[in-house]
Amino acid sequence: MTTETNATKFLAEQNVPFSVHTYDYAPGGGLIGMQAASSIGEDTGNVLKTLIVEVDKKIPVCVVVPVDQKVNFKAVAALFEGRNARMMNPEKAHGITGYQSGGTSPFGSVTSVPVVLASQAMKRPYIYVNAGDRGLVVKLSPADAQKVTNAIVADIAAA
Repeated sequence: MTTETNATKFLAEQNVPFSVHTYDYAPGGGLIGMQAASSIGEDTGNVLKTLIVEVDKKIPVCVVVPVDQKVNFKAVAALFEGRNARMMNPEKAHGITGYQSGGTSPFGSVTSVPVVLASQAMKRPYIYVNAGDRGLVVKLSPADAQKVTNAIVADIAAA
């Protein structure tokens, strides 16, 4: 596995301090984000998952929430004055982001889409976010993640 992806290139171009970490990607073993947190020895609140959702079946949005939380789809829809939001199918998400399911990153996407970062992440000293490939994450400050993606910070995660 290469540690240079569109996401890591993007972060480097933005002069964001980050480090790259690998973990054993095991899609048959359950919740990938929880596996990543365990594999790198981190608290689940510091490890975030990246999901591509659709608001009202027309607005693509990248949501980033702690791996031990669920997305509040109604809250995401409300941010975009929509009625509902749902997961985008993996093929369509791949076409928009350039990343395959399990490797989606909010950094360096092929198409620029709005990013929503869970407010809980901003309370952490650092976060791990997918780096554009399965089994690859970057560690960076939540403020840097928010800044380079121009993310909306909102209460979109629920236990």
